[in-house]
Amino acid sequence: MINDPAFYLLAIPVVLLVGISKGGFGGGLGVLAVPLLSLMIDPRIAAALLLPILCVMDIFSVWSFRGAWDKANLKRLMPGALLGILAGALTFSITNVDMIRILVGILAMYFVGHYLWGLRLLQQAARREPGNIGGTFWGAMAGYTSYIAHAGGPPVSIYLLPQQLPKITLVGTTVLFFAIINLIKLVPYVWLGQLNTATLMTSLVLLPLAPIGVKIGVYLLHRVSERWFYWTCYGFLMMAGIKLFLEGLINLLNP
Repeated sequence: MINDPAFYLLAIPVVLLVGISKGGFGGGLGVLAVPLLSLMIDPRIAAALLLPILCVMDIFSVWSFRGAWDKANLKRLMPGALLGILAGALTFSITNVDMIRILVGILAMYFVGHYLWGLRLLQQAARREPGNIGGTFWGAMAGYTSYIAHAGGPPVSIYLLPQQLPKITLVGTTVLFFAIINLIKLVPYVWLGQLNTATLMTSLVLLPLAPIGVKIGVYLLHRVSERWFYWTCYGFLMMAGIKLFLEGLINLLNP
């Protein structure tokens, strides 16, 4: 178990931020968790101790948005997500986490830039219809990056946000998608020894924060207009992209 008080000064607000994201407010917030905790501990340990907390948060989130998901989008995303999780488990021991951070960061920043450029040219973002190929690709990216660093949010956002779904449907679909893949991730995490007594004990200490963060997120979601909700999502997505890219690049240049 981690006993350093400085770690908990960082971990407590991080877990609350993840809970707020799970509650539906600011989809990009959750992607910051592993990078932020990695400032103090090994990224692999950060991912391991967060997974049980995420699974508990998922229970509250799925209940809060029960029935509000888009089944067609879930069917398009899940096959790719399963492949991504499998690839993450098979390559985990040889994968450079900082390269994953850089890749996800670039994708997130590209998408926000593309959206803003579209607004500048057309004064509005054109609605994009979902497709099977896009769903499989972004689902695989989400599954892989979620397995490596719980950073599946940006790929899912890149696929779902252009569809301009009602905000409750968007959040409900995202919530159920990650609830499913987080449960699936428990199997390879245990199999590869990433979950152990030390990480579980630390997770238990932080666990009471899970429902608090989710409730704050749900509260904010229902009190923010749809327009501001989307702007907030894109804003958080950009911040997450910049954070991931810079952290990965700095770590690669200063091994």
